Amino acid sequence: MDGVRVARRPVALAAAVVLVLEAFGIVLLNWILSIVVDRQQMSLAGLQPRAMSAGSWIGGILFGLYLLFCAGVLVRSALRDRAPGGFTRIALISCAVVHGVLGAFAVGLVGWVAFLAMMVVLGLLVLTLMAYGEGPAGDAHGNAENTPNGAPPVAPTSA
Repeated sequence: MDGVRVARRPVALAAAVVLVLEAFGIVLLNWILSIVVDRQQMSLAGLQPRAMSAGSWIGGILFGLYLLFCAGVLVRSALRDRAPGGFTRIALISCAVVHGVLGAFAVGLVGWVAFLAMMVVLGLLVLTLMAYGEGPAGDAHGNAENTPNGAPPVAPTSA
């Protein structure tokens, strides 16, 4: 298990770098979409083109901030070599789920290369989450109170 401990820092940092690049890409893509919607005067169900343009821009910024937050959690985990706990762990799990769903949509809408990119990010996130285990509440390697695989602790024998 020492190989997992050694590899988890670089994997977490690689995942953080990929999420930062993805955040900037998402913001750029939504900025371009907002320009296209604004210049072509597109509307949907009677919405004003300006509102749709602003919505695309705001949505891109919010999603970019979410990805940057997840990247920050990964960097913090890598630097401290400790598992994220509580809310931050849930944020990373939700980020992995989002990448899984985006990958499923990307294969049909964009192609297999986009699917592969989403699956690489998903793999990095899941590998990071698995490498850090359960965090401070329960060590994945087991100890006196918490043995691996849920096996009950062995009672001490007197000799």
